[in-house]
Amino acid sequence: MAVAPCRECFHASSLAGAAAVLFVAALAGAAAPPNVVLVITDDQGYGDLGCHGNRSIRTPNLDRLHSAAIRFTNFHVSPTCSPTRAALLTGRYSNATGVWHTIMGRSLLHPDEVTMADRFRASGYRTGIFGKWHLGDNYPSRPRDNGFDEAIVHGGGGVWQTPDYFGNDYFDDTYFHNGTPEKFRGFCTDVWFESAMKFIAAAAGEGKPFFCYLSTNAPHAPMWSPEPYAKPYLGIKGLEEPGFYGMIANIDDNIGRLERFLDARGLAANTILVFMTDNGSAAGAQVFNAEMRGRKGSPYEGGHRVPLFVRWPGGGLGASREIDALAAHVDLLPTLAELCGLKNVAGPELHGRSLKALLDGSASVWPDRAIVVDSQRMEFLRPWRRTAVMTAQWRLVNNTLDGDPAATELYDIRKDPGQRRNFANDFPGVVAARKAEYEAWWKLVSGRASEYVRIALGSEEENPSRLTAHDWHSEGAEQVWSQRGIRQAPAVNGFWAVRVERAGRYRIELRRWPRELDLPINAPYKDAEPNNEPAPGIAIAAVKARLRIAGFDQTSEVRPADKAAVFTTILRPGPAELQTWFYDRDGTERGAYYVYVEWTGAGSPPKTVE
Repeated sequence: MAVAPCRECFHASSLAGAAAVLFVAALAGAAAPPNVVLVITDDQGYGDLGCHGNRSIRTPNLDRLHSAAIRFTNFHVSPTCSPTRAALLTGRYSNATGVWHTIMGRSLLHPDEVTMADRFRASGYRTGIFGKWHLGDNYPSRPRDNGFDEAIVHGGGGVWQTPDYFGNDYFDDTYFHNGTPEKFRGFCTDVWFESAMKFIAAAAGEGKPFFCYLSTNAPHAPMWSPEPYAKPYLGIKGLEEPGFYGMIANIDDNIGRLERFLDARGLAANTILVFMTDNGSAAGAQVFNAEMRGRKGSPYEGGHRVPLFVRWPGGGLGASREIDALAAHVDLLPTLAELCGLKNVAGPELHGRSLKALLDGSASVWPDRAIVVDSQRMEFLRPWRRTAVMTAQWRLVNNTLDGDPAATELYDIRKDPGQRRNFANDFPGVVAARKAEYEAWWKLVSGRASEYVRIALGSEEENPSRLTAHDWHSEGAEQVWSQRGIRQAPAVNGFWAVRVERAGRYRIELRRWPRELDLPINAPYKDAEPNNEPAPGIAIAAVKARLRIAGFDQTSEVRPADKAAVFTTILRPGPAELQTWFYDRDGTERGAYYVYVEWTGAGSPPKTVE
């Protein structure tokens, strides 16, 4: 018989703020609330650590943290990066937040969401993010729109992606410091840790508790690391990119630097240090995968089971140990909110469950639950697509792209952790129960699936707005999500879902290259590709440009020296779709990969197009 799903499988309540404060005071023995440093790495799997049995990689600092921390061995995230970050920071399943892809405008966090940083800031904490955000590069989805006081981040999902400052190559790059481009010296991961430590020192100097979200782009592709870190991993069987392990080795060194810094400043005892990763391994599964099936993007364990280490020396959590209870990314916000006594902030209902009782050992019984993760990676949500429904014993997996509900597989994870034997025909009742839990979850997360998270134009918070093809609503975005794609100038297009915030005159620039390059539309980009990879910046031969938005649809000539096709128009507030075209003399069409939109004030419609 199928088991009826209950809301407790997907919802959890947290202690009231006052009770949580009393709890923290009792644990810490002091009035000062705990600090939090949350480190999350990108594309590093469960098996990409020496402490998990990998004999090919050296991670001595993470191994020591592992031995000193409380370790969750059955902790799960989404199979790709933006969805994991959305769920982690909101305590809600990512599909409900507007985030189910890494591009196509489906990596933008809905403005209704309340983040972990919002909660910490409302509770008097200084909040900072360093590294990867990947939940929107425009208002209202940027870090500083979502609770962060200090933000030093790259653009898009990684250094060298389309929204990032053009020409960044991991070394001595330009990043966005509270929205303003700023040049930094050093390797990207070193910059994130160094900036985080400066932020921590400043907050501690002010006597403020801090929440530091240290989110590295490493070891995500492109897998460029400093040569001394990559060199030891040349020739390892199954490792196609030595830089992947090289970047992890560099992260490990920085973890050691961070811990020594906290110790030297007298901050370690009252700092909750969390280490985790955002999905399964991108490049290490063929070397060592901790006996799991699958890798990044997969609904099998190797796609979404990741490390979670929690250490709070002065918090009374007890000795280091392993916890094998089923837990997930959605649990971190309610857990930290309870441990830190955070104030409630009005917003959508949380889907996660606080893990405090597991951490402090007060849980005599931990009720079983259902947790669901999926990998959509498309414009619109599709039920059952690459899905895993998890309980303590079972995994119901659907690995189909079309979401065929009949194509489910059932695994007993206790007896068969490698997911080799499909028990679906042996336990039809278990299959039915898991399917019922999935249907309840789908109803919970898909209510706004037909909506767009819209980029604001003309807002006082961001003017001008810089739009990139990374956020096109179109499969064309798959060819121009990185700067390599921009260099190759594919004949693809898409539209941006936008919302005009203020009535008035708008100046809209259509560009093939971003402003920082200051190149004509038709010019090639002659700088060498980072690491001498063969991706030249080829020339195009545009002769016309076209802009369409909210009833405005005009075309202008592109002259040889033009760096942008500039249009002016009057727009009224409201939702709209903005689309652009460059037409080559041979009839080839492509969108403008970069568009700058600026509200310039009130005015009458222009008589001619500039």
